[in-house]
Amino acid sequence: MTDALTDLNSPSRLAGKHVLVLNWRDVRHSQAGGAEQYMHEISRRWVNSGVRVTWFTGRDAGQAAEEIIDGIRILRGGGALSIYGHAALRLLRTNGRFDAVVDCQNGIPFFSPLFLRGDIPIVQLVHHVHQDQFRTRFSPPMAAVGRFLESSGAKTVYGHRAMVAVSPSTRMELRELGFSAPIHVVPNGTIDIPPDVATRAAEPTIAVVSRLVPHKRLDLLLGQFAVAARKLPHLRMDIVGDGPERARLQQLAMDLGLDHAVTFHGYQPNQERDALLSRAWMTASTSASEGWGCSVIEAAAWGVPCLALRVPGIRDSVVDGRTGWLVDNPTDLGNAMVDAITELAAPEAAIIVSGECREWARCFNWDRSTRLLTGVLLEETLMRRDGGDPRACHSDLSTVVQFDLSAQFDVPGDVGSRDAAFTAALKPTDEYAVVDDRVSIIMKGRDEFEAFAAMKMIGVSSPEVHSAGRSTLLAGPGSVFAPADAFDGLQR
Repeated sequence: MTDALTDLNSPSRLAGKHVLVLNWRDVRHSQAGGAEQYMHEISRRWVNSGVRVTWFTGRDAGQAAEEIIDGIRILRGGGALSIYGHAALRLLRTNGRFDAVVDCQNGIPFFSPLFLRGDIPIVQLVHHVHQDQFRTRFSPPMAAVGRFLESSGAKTVYGHRAMVAVSPSTRMELRELGFSAPIHVVPNGTIDIPPDVATRAAEPTIAVVSRLVPHKRLDLLLGQFAVAARKLPHLRMDIVGDGPERARLQQLAMDLGLDHAVTFHGYQPNQERDALLSRAWMTASTSASEGWGCSVIEAAAWGVPCLALRVPGIRDSVVDGRTGWLVDNPTDLGNAMVDAITELAAPEAAIIVSGECREWARCFNWDRSTRLLTGVLLEETLMRRDGGDPRACHSDLSTVVQFDLSAQFDVPGDVGSRDAAFTAALKPTDEYAVVDDRVSIIMKGRDEFEAFAAMKMIGVSSPEVHSAGRSTLLAGPGSVFAPADAFDGLQR
């Protein structure tokens, strides 16, 4: 049975296949960010598993038209907007020679189904929804076009093809836009967990690693930091990062009388950035919305908790009360900052929070993300092959099933028979873990009764079955972040 579980969504199941990635930038683009790192990390793991991976992407100044990076073939052409025309022409010339496509939507879709055969599996990947950003960054006519392409246009062209969101928040936003296709959650990986936590600063210090752009709302953070600093005169803040907002934010800090307490470090190499982050008492986020809080998880890897507003993406990456604190009202952030620093001043409390943060960060690794996205491609491949309406066998519900590996199975026959039963009952998108002879499976798209029926088909006697909460879905099966009332649900 363990062999059947291991093979469930192994990247090796794609070995020999040719996967195309459509992304507007590659990892070496001057403006590359978390979205590019996400697909690059997964792509290079596919390559290491015997998968042929090609990217169609934009071309930055000084970049070659073609390059091999970590075994990935990168084909570049076009700029921020013309990339979509270049990609369409390339798709038409390929005559559908790809086995699967990951179509990364960064506000504007590539609309790849228009240029490829209907039997080719296409998975649309969305990091976050841009509807509000279109309104704030473009003229009203251009913003209207962007909103249409991201919503109605995409729904029409992609139909019920599978989608991937990096967080439950992004999935919810897509549902609010009216997408009815299966939407799978595949979170980001993160940095390797440092072996030890650093010695924190003697004075209470907040470290923020961020691009200095409007939607991060660091002006709001500075205003609330001023409120906290009046009660905590030794409070300090390090801001690491650069961007078009830097001069305005520095002036605001001076106007607020914070020039002695806030240091703008600008862009820093990884080593210096990590040194500043690791010595902090906590980090903070006042972003209006994110697909996922990459900087939050990177801070957690160093044992640094986060104080943040309860907004999409960030509310997923902070486990409220365990790896940080979420605040509903922006005007309450300053007082919450004082409360958090006061709590962390107690060494025992700081050690507990630090340990929780590091355990949470360990849940997010690129190997796991690769397996999850592989599972989505495999399931979409089956759907393209077998036909049928994907909505008929999928919902946003997920269920956790747990049982002892040594338990008696009701399915007669040898181990091979049980493996065959597991293969028939589980989906490539299901996720499992085996810890101390205890099997935990997150069954995606099934409620508790459907999951119990699947276990009955497998022949598992007396499984524990309960609904998967947000943290469990993100952290994966077997995680210590399963809710305390996990087994108040259906039990057999």
